[in-house]
Amino acid sequence: MPQRNTSENPRAVHALSIDVEDYFHVAAMAKVVKPADWGAMPSRVEANTEALLQLFERKGVKATFFVLGWVAQRYPQLIRRLADHGHEIASHGYSHQLIYNQTRDVFTEETRRSKSLLEDIVQQPITGYRAASYSITHRSLWALDVLTELGFTWDSSIFPIRHDNYGIPGSPREPYLLQAANGQTLREFPLTTAQILGISIPAAGGGYFRQFPYPVFRQLFRQASQGDTVPLMFYLHPWEIDPDQPRFDAASWFSRFRHYTNLDRCYARLERLLDDFQFDTVSNSYRQYQPADTVFYANELGKAV
Repeated sequence: MPQRNTSENPRAVHALSIDVEDYFHVAAMAKVVKPADWGAMPSRVEANTEALLQLFERKGVKATFFVLGWVAQRYPQLIRRLADHGHEIASHGYSHQLIYNQTRDVFTEETRRSKSLLEDIVQQPITGYRAASYSITHRSLWALDVLTELGFTWDSSIFPIRHDNYGIPGSPREPYLLQAANGQTLREFPLTTAQILGISIPAAGGGYFRQFPYPVFRQLFRQASQGDTVPLMFYLHPWEIDPDQPRFDAASWFSRFRHYTNLDRCYARLERLLDDFQFDTVSNSYRQYQPADTVFYANELGKAV
């Protein structure tokens, strides 16, 4: 396990990450809006991402933006603007499909396409990746081989919880080195969980950030960071600060609950979070860790659970 930085300032600098996708891209709505219909949907991702950019400028923080290739292709000026303001650009794949529902060839081609597109826009290497809906699970560990073969050096796709769509329960909770089956390694920065009575409670952001009362989420985040000393991963989507987005009433009640709960409160909560904790890009946050002595093997993740 990586060792924490023991500098004179013990306060952690957490990773602030934004998954740049639109409200109609999310897996919760996949049954009511198909990829073939995306082009006809009123897009709101540019305005919502700009609102986040302005907030981060006002708060003086930098973030990592995991950009969906579909978005980058249509709004290259937005992605260029994020990079020009000093934010880190990483890949969120191209079409926001669950990896374990794709063939290896399709995943490889889409990931290569998105990486190349982003590199053309920002004119710098793209080395970080996050899977759609954290869909690197036991069913799709082969994706790690693809990532290393395409030149990615770090990943933030593994959620150490049980969930109906994602998660590898029992996998490490702090950043670690992960060796794929092909022998190459990635730096993995997992999504945040807090341990309560031996149970892993999600405390990474997104729907959990909106659904828990803010004081509860803040306490979970602080507990997971061992008193704000261990750097953690936080994530959000631009659509989560947009209560006026179009609504899909045909979606199931559970999908609507996951997607729409407290959209009107999310922006203000994010402001509070940025005041309560220190944040920076994923890469800068990860640098607080010393090189790991232990390498975790992909095919062994969570097997003890």
